[in-house]
Amino acid sequence: MPSADLADLTPVPAPVTKRRGRGRTIGVLVVLALAVLALLSQGLLHSLNYFDTIDQAMSARAKLGTETIRLEGVVKPHTIDRTSNGASFWMTGGHGEEVFVSAHGSPPQLFQADIPVVVEGHFTSATSKDFYGTQILVKHTASYIAAHPKRVKAPNGSTR
Repeated sequence: MPSADLADLTPVPAPVTKRRGRGRTIGVLVVLALAVLALLSQGLLHSLNYFDTIDQAMSARAKLGTETIRLEGVVKPHTIDRTSNGASFWMTGGHGEEVFVSAHGSPPQLFQADIPVVVEGHFTSATSKDFYGTQILVKHTASYIAAHPKRVKAPNGSTR
């Protein structure tokens, strides 16, 4: 005969718990992954367009405004004026467009007329052909030009 004093020792199943912690962790990881992908894609998109040719920039003048860009063209012969602050010169594009560049800072040692250059800076206004440059980059390897044959080349065929 069972006694009323004895406790029931039958195993009882554990209570069901909600797994909110696991769902939150997955949600946070998904958000972090999306944020990292967004940052990487923005960085890659900005680095893909290393520079604009003069023709591209002139066709997009209203959109560019005075935004800082890298502008590629060929230094027009007999237009270089070296100043105490840098140099000023005309650059030409592949379709006859011309831009006047006033570059501040020391031009590179290889800088000269009739070679392709990239100038970092901005147009002085949304409609101006005057470009204020802060840095001049000179292309000096033939491998780049061979890889991109449709870009601007110097009229004399120079591939520096």
